[in-house]
Amino acid sequence: MKKMKIKKIAVPYDGSINSKHAFNTALDLAGKYKAKLILVTCIEKINGSLFGKDLSLSNQKQVQKFKEKISRDISKLEAIAKKQKISMTSKILITDHPMKKILSFTKQTQMDLIVMGSHGRTGLDKLILGSVANGVVQRSKIPVLIVR
Repeated sequence: MKKMKIKKIAVPYDGSINSKHAFNTALDLAGKYKAKLILVTCIEKINGSLFGKDLSLSNQKQVQKFKEKISRDISKLEAIAKKQKISMTSKILITDHPMKKILSFTKQTQMDLIVMGSHGRTGLDKLILGSVANGVVQRSKIPVLIVR
């Protein structure tokens, strides 16, 4: 059996409790494997209009507000990683399709593992697995660890 080498771990992060748990799990794994962590935040943009109102304009404000909140979160997580001597970078991506963006990012950056929360900000508890997490698990070419 071929031994798995883990050098780069992607952590899709949206600020939810499950993504924070995923970060902690990834941090432990990065310490054990001496791997680098890459936090990936996908901010979903909305295009179009509803009842004549341009949704993209109000969405720009929401995107900026969320980006600022996530940046504060990421700064705290970077401090935690630094304290544990774990290399970490982050990337905030604006996209129409978070699941597809996560997959393309992990492929382009040659990640070895994805560690992500079972449900994101939408937190639809009635689903067994969140739609983004489910899509990543089904379509990823690399191992995916789902954390609750």
